[in-house]
Amino acid sequence: MKLDVVATDNYDYHLPIDRIAKFPLPSRENSKLLVSKNGLITHTNFNQIANFLPNSSNLIFNNTKVIPARMHFKKSTGASIEIFLLNPVSHNQMHDLIMKSQNLCVWQCVIGNLKKWKNNEVLIFEKESIKFTAKLLDKEQMLVQFEWQNKLTFSELIHQIGQTPLPPYLNRIPLEKDDESYQTVFAELEGAVAAPTAGLHFSKNLLNQLQSIGHNLHQVTLHVSSGTFQPIKVENPINHPMHRERIIISREIIQQLLNNNNTVIAVGTTSLRALESLFWYGVKLCDNPTTAFFIDKTFPYKNHYKIDRNKILEIILNKMEKGRETELIGDTEIMIMPGYQFQLVQGLITNFHQPKSTLMLLIAAFLGEKWKFIYNQALENGYRFLSYGDSCLFLR
Repeated sequence: MKLDVVATDNYDYHLPIDRIAKFPLPSRENSKLLVSKNGLITHTNFNQIANFLPNSSNLIFNNTKVIPARMHFKKSTGASIEIFLLNPVSHNQMHDLIMKSQNLCVWQCVIGNLKKWKNNEVLIFEKESIKFTAKLLDKEQMLVQFEWQNKLTFSELIHQIGQTPLPPYLNRIPLEKDDESYQTVFAELEGAVAAPTAGLHFSKNLLNQLQSIGHNLHQVTLHVSSGTFQPIKVENPINHPMHRERIIISREIIQQLLNNNNTVIAVGTTSLRALESLFWYGVKLCDNPTTAFFIDKTFPYKNHYKIDRNKILEIILNKMEKGRETELIGDTEIMIMPGYQFQLVQGLITNFHQPKSTLMLLIAAFLGEKWKFIYNQALENGYRFLSYGDSCLFLR
C-alpha cells in the first residue's frame, strides 16, 4: 500500500474551547451519536446504537484499565516534581506482573520540572504508614526506580497516592468521581495511562442488551499510552514519534474472526489499532515464523504482496497451536493515516478527536475526505468533543 500525500495542516479544524467536554454526562448512554452509514448521516443518541449496527456484529472492546499514573513529590528545597508513569521497564514488560510487584520496580516516566532532579537523587513521599521513594536512574531516558517497604503491591500503593491521569486539554484537576467516570465498565487489566474513551459510553445494561439481540462482544487489551494526547508538531506526520503500546489478544478472538464473517466493529481507535496490528504480525510471520510481535509505525506501508485475510489469521493460529499459546502478547507503534488499507475492521465507534493528532489522521484514513463534512456537521449540531464528549459510529 502507498501513503497518500499527507501534510499535518490538512487535518486541522477549528475547535472552540467551549465545545470540549470538561465533564462527562451523568449517564453514560445519553451522549449524542452521529452515525455515518451508506453515505448518510443520522443524528441520534448513543442508547439507540443497536438500531444502526449490522446484524450479529463482532464488537471488539479494549478492556485495559486506567491506573492513577500521576504522582507528585517534593524535594527538600520545596521544588515540586511531577512523575507520570508511562511504561514499566522489565525483561518482559508485563503490566499485570509489574502492578503486583512489591518493594521495587522501574518505570519510564514523563517528569515535570525535570531540570531540578539530578540523576540518582532520591525523593521521598511519606503519608501515614507509607514511605515511598523515587530515584532518577537516567535523566535522558527518564527512568525512575520506585521502592517501598510495606506489603502493598505497586497497584495498591499508587491507588493510595496517585491521581487519575485526565487528558491535559481538560485543563482541570481530577475529582474523586473521575476515578469511576474515566474508566469503562468493562475495564479489567491495569496498565493504561489514558482511557479508551469510546468505551466510556457503554453501560452494563446496554452491553447486556446488545448481547441479547445477537451481537458478539469480544475483548482485546491495548494499554493506551500518553502519546494519544501528543499533537503532531512536524509538517510530515510520518516523522512524528509514536509510543510503544502493549497488546494482548486471545486465541479465541482470532478464531472468531476467522470463522465468523460478520461485520467487525472496533470500539475505539485503540481496539482498531490492536486488530490491525494483529494482521501485520501475521504478515511478518509469513517471512519469519519466529519473529517477535512488534509492529513499527511504518511497517504496513512497506512493499507487501497481496495476502488473503483468512490466510493470515490461519498462519497466526497455527503458530499459536504449535506453541500451545492461549494468547498473543506484543507491542505496536502502528501509525494509521490516509492511504492505509484496513484489513480486519469494517466499522468504528469513536469520539471526536483533537485537530492535528494521530487519531485525526486515523479517522481521515477510515472516512476519506468525508471526515471534514462529518466534523462540521458535529460542530453545527452542538456535539461535545474529545474524551468526555459525544460519539460516532462509522460503517465503511
